[in-house]
Amino acid sequence: MAEKKKFLLRIDDNLYASLEKWAADELRSINGQIEYLLKDSLKKAGRLKSNTGESENNNENNSPG
Repeated sequence: MAEKKKFLLRIDDNLYASLEKWAADELRSINGQIEYLLKDSLKKAGRLKSNTGESENNNENNSPG
């Protein structure tokens, strides 16, 4: 597994509290919840690159039918 990039994130207290509750509801850490939400958003936007270098949604959008 690739090493994860570390960076500082500053967010509003209310946003943090909401993320903290949501993460607890889904049995994730706050970091895990943020990573999950970012990945999900990137996938939906077709911007998450797979190991082959193509976006994961490109294959779905270009399929015939």
